[in-house]
Amino acid sequence: MKDIGELMKQAGQMQAKMEEMQEKVAAMEAEGVSGGGMVKVTINGKGYCKAVAVDKALMDPEETEVLEDLIAAAINDAKAKVEAGMQAEMAKLTEGLPLPPGMKLPF
Repeated sequence: MKDIGELMKQAGQMQAKMEEMQEKVAAMEAEGVSGGGMVKVTINGKGYCKAVAVDKALMDPEETEVLEDLIAAAINDAKAKVEAGMQAEMAKLTEGLPLPPGMKLPF
């Protein structure tokens, strides 16, 4: 019975750490950049866009496809940075846990 109690205690601690990590991730912000800094997009840890900045030199009605591509690239850059931050937080959370190789949390 002592083992089950200890296991339940560890599960509770893990849940608390997971909630803390989710709060940290939600508060994260990442800036994605493209076009040599001509387009900047800021997203939060939940994937919502908070800001978009476009250099006025890109405001040519004849070049809308270029601008669209640069915005998409900046969004993807920001998303990749948020995901990297999430993975780093998850690595901290699972550090020292006896998880099988390749197992990812949350399930």
